[in-house]
Amino acid sequence: MFQQNYPSVQHDYQFELNKDFNFSAAHYIPSEDAGKCMRTHGHTYFVNLTIAGDTLDHNGFLVNFSELKKIVHGQFDHQLLNELPQFTGKSPSTEVVAQTIYEMVQSALDERQNKPQCLQVYVRETPTSYVVFRPKETSHE
Repeated sequence: MFQQNYPSVQHDYQFELNKDFNFSAAHYIPSEDAGKCMRTHGHTYFVNLTIAGDTLDHNGFLVNFSELKKIVHGQFDHQLLNELPQFTGKSPSTEVVAQTIYEMVQSALDERQNKPQCLQVYVRETPTSYVVFRPKETSHE
């Protein structure tokens, strides 16, 4: 993966980590006004997660990088997103994919004793199009 600069998130946590990974998946937008996107098509999605916190775990990690990749890559890679339970009743647009990734990651982080926070999810769908999702509020403990 090439070096990428991402939009930064202002915060007052002591530690910030960023994890890059990608996955290949197909989707379609089930709406006639979606144009060509109404037809099933695929992307190699590039994702960056920004995680922050003040407390490290027993290994000296906010969270192990490999755990972050596993949360999303293991479920989305080589899938038709429309068929996944995470997208039931939702159109898997890039915006919804980014929000869903945030929800999955933050849910896993909430189970950790050190309570890191997902501050930002960046999802690049094509070389010229990306979405950034940030939760409206984060709890800083």
